Amino acid sequence: MIVVFGSLNVDCLARVARLPRDGDTLLALDYAVAPGGKGANQALAARRAGADVHLFGAVGRDGHSVEATRLLREDGVALDGLVATEAPTGVAWINVDVAGANAITVVAGANALARADSVPDRLVARGTTVLMQLEVPIREVEALALRARSRGARVMLNAAPATALPPALVATLDVLVVNENEAALLAGADGVDDWCAARERDGCATFVTLGARGARTRIDGAVRTLPAPSVDVDDTVGAGDAFTGALAAALDRGAARQVALREALAAGALACTAPGAQPAMPRRAAIAALAGT
Repeated sequence: MIVVFGSLNVDCLARVARLPRDGDTLLALDYAVAPGGKGANQALAARRAGADVHLFGAVGRDGHSVEATRLLREDGVALDGLVATEAPTGVAWINVDVAGANAITVVAGANALARADSVPDRLVARGTTVLMQLEVPIREVEALALRARSRGARVMLNAAPATALPPALVATLDVLVVNENEAALLAGADGVDDWCAARERDGCATFVTLGARGARTRIDGAVRTLPAPSVDVDDTVGAGDAFTGALAAALDRGAARQVALREALAAGALACTAPGAQPAMPRRAAIAALAGT
């Protein structure tokens, strides 16, 4: 079972000829609204990859909350732990250019009120994977990570958006997922390879995503880079969340690290073949077919 503690948003997506620059006003080619937020995206990705998933977080008492939870409900993610607040449901404004690149602005809204104590102890235990990101307050992420670690759960963090991590949070981690920019920020003067090696020595399986070039991790003591499958890209929104959710699902069912990485790369690639984040999250059969598992 996977417990996700994280954000829920409504994504407002504008397709543009190019991404805006300072002072620009652009006319969009088209526009769509879809559910999003890193927590919700990864919960749906893990669910579609075959896992039993419970999502904890906060939404507003507004119409956006209906859209933010629509696909989660349709796919059977357990939502009984969501808290309704007086703050508005989180929103993300996403520009996507014709090459699939994106620029995103997020307003936290109710996500700033997500609390670790909304997750009951009965769901934080040995045999559970607790998956978190950083679109909710980092103090709450740290609090849940410490409790999950003490109770024997697997603690998994996608350290995005990029920010410095409290040492106490880093010490709880069993699995860490970062992109190249996030890894560089966290590593600082140590350098990414040395920093990742130190995390591995501490017992934290570290995965660094490299976009279209794939991802790298340590397998049997050696750094391995696995390429991403080649696909026709529509847009890259949600690819990292698809990767993380599928990785969590594979590790939660007991897959070996290399198998889990192949499936995560396949999920991330497949998410690029359709527009939006949650609507593009692939299902288990498609992931397995592309990953060869």
